Amino acid sequence: MSNQALLTPFHKNLDLKNRVAMAPMTRSRAANEGNIPTEDLHVTYYVQRASAGLIITEGSQVSKDAVGYINTAGIYSKEQVEGWKKVTKAVHEKGGKIFIQLWHVGRMSHPDFHDGELPLAPSALNPNAKSYTPEGFKDTVTPKEMTIEDIKQTVKDFKNAAINAIEAGFDGVEIHSSNGYLFHQFFNGTSNHRTDEYGGNMENRTRFFFEVLDAMKEVIPQEKIGVRFNPSLNGMFGITLDEETIPTFEFIIKKLNDYDLAYVHLSEPFNDVSNVPFAVEHIAKHFRPLYNGTLMINAGFDQESGNKVIEEGYADLVAFGKPFISNPDLVERFEHNYPIAEWDADTFYTPGKEGYIDYPEYSEEN
Repeated sequence: MSNQALLTPFHKNLDLKNRVAMAPMTRSRAANEGNIPTEDLHVTYYVQRASAGLIITEGSQVSKDAVGYINTAGIYSKEQVEGWKKVTKAVHEKGGKIFIQLWHVGRMSHPDFHDGELPLAPSALNPNAKSYTPEGFKDTVTPKEMTIEDIKQTVKDFKNAAINAIEAGFDGVEIHSSNGYLFHQFFNGTSNHRTDEYGGNMENRTRFFFEVLDAMKEVIPQEKIGVRFNPSLNGMFGITLDEETIPTFEFIIKKLNDYDLAYVHLSEPFNDVSNVPFAVEHIAKHFRPLYNGTLMINAGFDQESGNKVIEEGYADLVAFGKPFISNPDLVERFEHNYPIAEWDADTFYTPGKEGYIDYPEYSEEN
């Protein structure tokens, strides 16, 4: 089955051996002082999956202010950069390509991560969700509305993270502007009630994102930058769809045609939105005509549907998440039509090797 669309090479700003991407997934394995990637865990985990056309790492915070989950590796300190260098070197030695996802969770954080200080957000609106803290899940709080200086500093933080990522040996970066985190909070009218130049109309609500993108392309080539969005997220991570949600993402995607990015990464709905007002059920089909560059799609795809979405021209690349957790050799399983191993959700975020680097490659004895 080597003639599958998923397994064909891709050459447009990226040179990929196949069109299978490993989606970014928080795994909470940086259980050490300083949130540093480790050789015994992170290096092994990503090397095991280096047959992917592109690996996108777990979300990595761009500053201390950006943290919102326990044991997540950052990209703002010298020690973190040195830890990631070991990961990228090992993945490259295996013939892989790897981007790092740059992350700021905004109001989805908790004061426990910030010495009692409030997390930052576009507006002082509680998402009424849960934050995964060192003491377990806690209710989110009403965050601090970001000042202009806070916004300017965060732009600098992302710019610095991009510099650090290249120093660490990454092939590129992905801006995490999805899933109810900081950029998404600015985009959405239910989380952004600002009345200054960062709130109100679509241009204002997307201004912060484009300021970050423009700052980053000053220090790394545009073709090394990917961006991720979740246009139909609803009822999760504190986000509620409204009448301007989809038009806002259409505005963003069209504007991104003026850039020469590595890719735009979109998620299909995480839950059933068939009866949700203003939602789009089929994200790839809806946004493909609006974007001229490389389009990556994820959420809920398997081998058959992944091949189909590429064959029908709705996407160029397909990112797989949970299948990569339990199938480090997912590409090889697709190639030989081997069965897909089930994952253990109970070990998604637990410390240590179990459920992280102990899933075996396929053999008839498994």
